[in-house]
Amino acid sequence: MTNGLGPIRVVVGIVAQPTAEATSWIHSHSRFGTHLRISRSHLNLSFAKETSALVDTRVDWKETPEAHVFKADLPGLNKEEVKVEVEDDRVLQISGERKVEKEEKKDTWHRVERSSGKFLRRFRLPENAKMDQTKASMENGVLTVTVPKVEVKKPDVKSIRFLAKL
Repeated sequence: MTNGLGPIRVVVGIVAQPTAEATSWIHSHSRFGTHLRISRSHLNLSFAKETSALVDTRVDWKETPEAHVFKADLPGLNKEEVKVEVEDDRVLQISGERKVEKEEKKDTWHRVERSSGKFLRRFRLPENAKMDQTKASMENGVLTVTVPKVEVKKPDVKSIRFLAKL
């Protein structure tokens, strides 16, 4: 497909919360279908405070009786490309970068949907987290971070016997 200026191809990236103006613009140009090229200059990107990059990395956080467990799907990344850090104020930070695939001049791209770029996620943990015992593992593109919890000491419960009637 051409627009009189030459062929148009799709370039897709992760867009977090496009503005109403950008969404309207996209819908008004939808007659071009998948051949529409949208550049970042057309979109006013607004990112959530915890996401500081183009890649939208989703993380599950569950709390078990023993630990806080975080799981992030990071397909195509290895552990050398991912950083897991803990800060003094009980903040867990997961960051990394998925590199853009090199584009050859002779290649014709029909669709680009996989995201690339840097990602950063931060989580403030509750006081029961043992930050100094945090462990991370990576298997089949899934990052698992386990933060053990402080054992809650159960209070000593003493039965009080009733006095006999005098």
